[in-house]
Amino acid sequence: MRKRTWLIVGLTAVAIAAAFLLPAMPQPPAYHDFADSRRMLGMANFLDVTSNAAFLLVGVAGIVVALLPRTRLVTGAERLLYVVFFVGMVLTAGGSAYYHLAPDNETLFWDRVPMTISFMALVAAQVAERISLRAGVILVAPMLLVGVGSVVYWRETERAGAGNVTPYGILQAFSVLVMLVMAVLPSRYTRANDVYKIFAAYVAAKVLEALDWQVLEMAGVSGHTLKHLAAALAGYFVLSMIALRSPVEDPLRAPR
Repeated sequence: MRKRTWLIVGLTAVAIAAAFLLPAMPQPPAYHDFADSRRMLGMANFLDVTSNAAFLLVGVAGIVVALLPRTRLVTGAERLLYVVFFVGMVLTAGGSAYYHLAPDNETLFWDRVPMTISFMALVAAQVAERISLRAGVILVAPMLLVGVGSVVYWRETERAGAGNVTPYGILQAFSVLVMLVMAVLPSRYTRANDVYKIFAAYVAAKVLEALDWQVLEMAGVSGHTLKHLAAALAGYFVLSMIALRSPVEDPLRAPR
């Protein structure tokens, strides 16, 4: 446990150093060139916009589940961490839909901020469950500030004509790596291995995003539209994890 905790500290230090030392990288203009721009019911980019309803459904359901008394989260602080995660999903539904109505760097800002809120809240919740409840609660506020700050920094550098999306990209990679490192630590709850389902859905979302045009040609639905559904599925796995698990007396002997 101690070694892996120090590994997380080391990853954090490397991520901070990389954010400062790696060359600045502006947002590629081609990023906004999505495969499916079809207009339906008078709405441009119809499927990329409306597929964000999946985030809304999972987010609202997740908030309800996190607050239900029968959901067996031991402390109110842990409930709050998951509420923040699902609030981020609800906000992602609006921010991503707004972005896809007219994709550019200014609207992309409103897509990335809520996604970052969800990422940071989930990492803090896993810290609380697998390392230290106190640490997870203390870290969530600065993590949210750093996450949102990376998106604000990217937007302001773009506005200044010297865009730098590198810190935001590093933050995303850091979040995934830390989640994987913590996944092998014992949890205070059952269903600990559900984290791997969340990771698999996230990877599927990134693959679909990268294959936007190819998926559209093969399936008639774009990779980016399906990316939204895969990312919402990751949120659903978080919802089912907290809804179905139970606390364990000895985390070292918890069923995985």
